Amino acid sequence: MYYYRKVTDDLYWVGGSDRRLALFENLFPIPNGVTYNSYLLMDEKTVLFDTVDTSIGRQFLENVEAVLSGRSLDYLVINHMEPDHCSLIDELVLRYPDMKIIGNAKTFPMIGQFYQLDLTGKTVTIKEGDTFSCGKHTLHFIMAPMVHWPEAMMTYDETDKVLFSADAFGTFGAVGGTIFNDEIDFDRDWLDDARRYYTNIVGKYGVQVQNVLKKAASLDIQCICPLHGPVWRNNVEYLLEKYNLWSTYTPEVKGVMIAYASMYGNTENAANVLAVKLAEAGVKHIVMHDISRIHVSQLISDSFKYSHLVLASPTYNGGIYPVMANYLDDMKALNVQGRTVAVLGNGTWAPMSAKQIEAKISEMKNMTLLTENFALKSSLKPEQMEEMDMLVGKIAESILG
Repeated sequence: MYYYRKVTDDLYWVGGSDRRLALFENLFPIPNGVTYNSYLLMDEKTVLFDTVDTSIGRQFLENVEAVLSGRSLDYLVINHMEPDHCSLIDELVLRYPDMKIIGNAKTFPMIGQFYQLDLTGKTVTIKEGDTFSCGKHTLHFIMAPMVHWPEAMMTYDETDKVLFSADAFGTFGAVGGTIFNDEIDFDRDWLDDARRYYTNIVGKYGVQVQNVLKKAASLDIQCICPLHGPVWRNNVEYLLEKYNLWSTYTPEVKGVMIAYASMYGNTENAANVLAVKLAEAGVKHIVMHDISRIHVSQLISDSFKYSHLVLASPTYNGGIYPVMANYLDDMKALNVQGRTVAVLGNGTWAPMSAKQIEAKISEMKNMTLLTENFALKSSLKPEQMEEMDMLVGKIAESILG
């Protein structure tokens, strides 16, 4: 049975949610599921904006058919060719043989990579700044390369002031009947997933996101329709500001994320001692993660969120403990930068982790290191408490001013 919701007088949400999928892109845990959004405009010409993943394909096709209510589908706009948004193109071509596909010069070669379709006479190639009228609505096309694929673009409906934003402004999480931002408590229920989505999927491409935000600043945007997560029909400035912070690598919170790896509890103890002393010094925003138990995508999310990072790790086979090494590789790959970092190393006969972690941090952009080879030998000893207290003072002063 179909279901859909009206976004504007003649624009309909025809997407759906997948609550069975455990890993997004087979990488990122999504305990709250994921939404695949698609939108159908019922103007003089009918226009569908993107398709969905095959996991909800049957539901999507029923939704589209129900909204069309006997009309044909005239156009499909492809803003993004990633399979979770383009997997029903071939099915739509079969069902609506007169349908034309609107995309940019990089869109159609990708269609050829995924599908063997004869699209002769069925394509409309557009470029930056082009417009397309489908009746009372005029669509503008905005290229958004590497946000987060090279063919990505956005479509702006100047009539209703709606931005179809592709993967930008999306989030992990399945919607229920409440698909709009003003029907939910976004900060409480969605913000952490939105940040984790952005930082892990798009985080590397801050410069490209800034370029798109500059283009968006020239538009009167009253509604944002992303391909994942809630539809924003008011307060879009809130979402734009979040993207501005994340894409400029500006911390949201002046506080500390303590990420520790511990084999037998001694490194964890040092991290806990540090946390208690920071709290006593007046630092209020402290979060701790045992990185052997938490997915690296959450570590990346909090690396974007907090201004200060403490990385604590034992030495392992003469190097960095594997889960810490993996986290550091992700930090560099996703362009984490502009943070103040302290490192606590540990080792019994050759404590090398602090020196090696600090070397990896020094390869990242605009990182401030507060330590120089702060290494425990098996466990934290009373004679190191003075050094610990000095580190606490540096962190607290840096945060509290």
